[in-house]
Amino acid sequence: MSPHTSVLFDATSLPPNWGGVARYIQGVLAGLDELGVSVHVVAKPADIARLRDAAPGHRYHPAPAAIRARPVRFAWEQLGLPRLARTLGATVIHSPHYTLPLVSRAANVVTLHDATFFTDPEVHSRLKRTFFTWWTRRAAGRAAVLITPSRATADAVRASIRDVRAAMLVAYLGVDPAVFHVPASAEVERFAREHALDSPTGWIAFLGTIEPRKNVPALLRAHALLRERLGSGTPTLVLSGSRGWDEDAATRLDALTPTDLVVEAGYLPLDDLPAFLGGASVVAYPSLGEGFGLPVLEAMACGAAVLTTRRLSIPEVGGDAVAYTEPDSESIAAALETLLAEPERRAGLASQAAARSTEFTWLACARVHLDAYERAGAAA
Repeated sequence: MSPHTSVLFDATSLPPNWGGVARYIQGVLAGLDELGVSVHVVAKPADIARLRDAAPGHRYHPAPAAIRARPVRFAWEQLGLPRLARTLGATVIHSPHYTLPLVSRAANVVTLHDATFFTDPEVHSRLKRTFFTWWTRRAAGRAAVLITPSRATADAVRASIRDVRAAMLVAYLGVDPAVFHVPASAEVERFAREHALDSPTGWIAFLGTIEPRKNVPALLRAHALLRERLGSGTPTLVLSGSRGWDEDAATRLDALTPTDLVVEAGYLPLDDLPAFLGGASVVAYPSLGEGFGLPVLEAMACGAAVLTTRRLSIPEVGGDAVAYTEPDSESIAAALETLLAEPERRAGLASQAAARSTEFTWLACARVHLDAYERAGAAA
């Protein structure tokens, strides 16, 4: 990186559960560290040790403890973040989650993870849709560079916003092979025992927040159709992730009984995910639209046979290494039934998926970010 470019990376948006956005932030910082690039990182005090463990080469700065409250964080972003950039001599501020300081001497790089707020507004709450479309428009008009995780997201932003002044770069997300890997049979057996899944029928895995665009109600209906057709030979459907604002899914989940063969596992520890995903008969991810589709990539890295949809960015991730379905329940059920009846096809997909996942690295992702910082620094 040019000696005239100094970057302040705003990691204060790390979520408490260290889900998808956190994996992105941690992965990019680790990739930059691997490239030998050091940036300033500001984060909540409680998050710094974990970030430093993953990427020790950066210079870390604690944000005020009060920013744990979201309104305080947004206020600090507008006032405290530009002030910190001036103190540190930063010429570029990277805001990795849509929002950015509206007034700053430093040039801005902003990551836009998703454009479904424009393309599929009905799958988001009104508040969330209003918030993210407003900030995406501000970023498109004020930032020097926008980073998106897929071509589909970049294209959707350009189609939805008439005047995108920022340069746009696509940085595919990565996957950490130390975390997401093909599990040993002993790992799968242990996971199955601990979660009472050690039956010959195995399980169908779903990983993600239960929100409307993840299409969980259709997956639940598809699984019910599968039980009608396969009876006792139906694998248990195991959902890992928190409940979002999908009232339809919540109603259906609350009405389930043990005979429905559906388990809500909640958040599983990262160490359990390879066995959960790689040990599943099928990983089902029937999303209505994704900015990238990180759960698909993580399942692929674990050697899973993945069933997903062709919506938006997902084919950029899955390529020919996953199976596809339309997102309606009948199509999902038929695709699941076909895959479950073809173990050789599942094994082939699993092998292709594991191989393809190696193309998505945080090092490659970080190289695009470095390009973004250079471009923004030149514009500062």
